[in-house]
Amino acid sequence: MLEERGRGAVLVGVARVDAALEHLLQAVMPAASSKDDGLFLPERPLGSIGAKVALASRLGLIDSTVERALNVLRKLRNAFAHSAESASLSDPAHSSRLEGIYKEAMVNPLWGPLETALAAQTTTAKAELDPDLRNYILLITILVAFLEATAQQLQPLRPPVVMGLSGVTAVNG
Repeated sequence: MLEERGRGAVLVGVARVDAALEHLLQAVMPAASSKDDGLFLPERPLGSIGAKVALASRLGLIDSTVERALNVLRKLRNAFAHSAESASLSDPAHSSRLEGIYKEAMVNPLWGPLETALAAQTTTAKAELDPDLRNYILLITILVAFLEATAQQLQPLRPPVVMGLSGVTAVNG
């Protein structure tokens, strides 16, 4: 994201969050019965980040603050992707959307150490890092880290009963 800056940073960052969110959902889903199941492909039920956010929230995998942050990022990505003009994270329309999310994310214990590491990296690269881009990178990093960490702790859901054409069957084990 440091190399991309502006529009590229937003698109790359949200794509990485989308992939981590997909990994989280896959962690609670039993394996697909066929390799070409395509559930997460574009134009399929879970092909959009919005559908993934909604499902993760309904399953209780993310809380309301993460859901709100992910929806803000989704809207931000859409605005940047569909704008013919130069888009910037410091534009008032975008920065006001992100301000509340940043305040909530700053309480995360990783924010400070990551901010220090990012500052050291940009100092060595001799590149001045815009505060809006810095906060965006920190938010993306924390979201991806925690989505991935949560996915690592989950097992596929196993319902206690399964419906078949012959009726409802209790699942053992």
